[in-house]
Amino acid sequence: MKNRKHVLVTGGAGYIGAHTVVELLNAGYEVTAIDTLERSEQKIIEGVKTITGKTFGFHKIDCLNKVAMNQLFSTQQFDSVIHFAAYKSVNESVEKPLMYYHNNVGSLITLLEVMKQHKVRDLIFSSSCTVYGQPDRIPVDESAPFKRAESPYGASKQLCERILEDMTTEGIRVVSLRYFNPIGAHPTGLIGELPIGVPNNLVPYVTQTAAGVRAQLTVFGSDYNTPDGSCLRDFIHVCDVASAHVNAIQFLEEQASASVFKTYNLGTGIGVSVLELVKKFIAVTGVPLNYKIGARRPGDVEKVYANPEKIVKELGWRYQYDLGQSLQHAWQWEKKVRGLA
Repeated sequence: MKNRKHVLVTGGAGYIGAHTVVELLNAGYEVTAIDTLERSEQKIIEGVKTITGKTFGFHKIDCLNKVAMNQLFSTQQFDSVIHFAAYKSVNESVEKPLMYYHNNVGSLITLLEVMKQHKVRDLIFSSSCTVYGQPDRIPVDESAPFKRAESPYGASKQLCERILEDMTTEGIRVVSLRYFNPIGAHPTGLIGELPIGVPNNLVPYVTQTAAGVRAQLTVFGSDYNTPDGSCLRDFIHVCDVASAHVNAIQFLEEQASASVFKTYNLGTGIGVSVLELVKKFIAVTGVPLNYKIGARRPGDVEKVYANPEKIVKELGWRYQYDLGQSLQHAWQWEKKVRGLA
């Protein structure tokens, strides 16, 4: 008799994927991770093993490769899938829209075809608050209608959610987690965000600037309708994001229904401006930061932060780390990567 549930994690060497593998292993799941390593490195996989003291299967596979995916599903028996594998930069998606639609939507379609063929029905989807566009009400809850996405990245996530909702008629059961802004790193400093080239996300750019890798940080926009003119976001520790995926899998395991489509906001519910975050980083680390105020950036939403009441109530999830801890962990990881620790 098989005791442990077996979870496939696509994009398992990525930022959120790797932290989620840690949480799954610590919760007693058997894990197989796949990744192209196009935007990550093998050392992240080794870091996960060091943190947990456990081994897990890892394969270098592209979710767009249906032959390789079918072969994987033929040789392994999965109880559920967590699908992270996607490109995630708002800015890059504006510059390369076709690449984003091909990768993000195409990989999901391939995965769903393979899941259906092998009768695997439970899927946790890595979604995003960008599905809301610029919402009418802040904080935004899950009942908010999708506005026109501000970027191809956001549009790809909207389309993926629509596909998943439609697939419930074919027996796929889905929890879609809409992340706000994951930041930080594992408290051990052994895994964290590993941007390839120039970072597209704020916190890696902050830490790289602090480490002297980047000459200067630009805060994009000073004339938004926010308290200090910079964009307002909901920053959440990556370990808190990761832990929610365990809650989501356990939720699906408990469902008797053959048709499930649930969406949950994954954020703290606290709006923090970009300038606030920069000043908080300086305060908690004591490290000076060279930054300037620049023009607005295409694709950026003015303000968005979560109403997380639904996930707290229905999945029993709560965040554990505050902004200061998140920034300290991100800095600890950066120092380790740069050999400064």
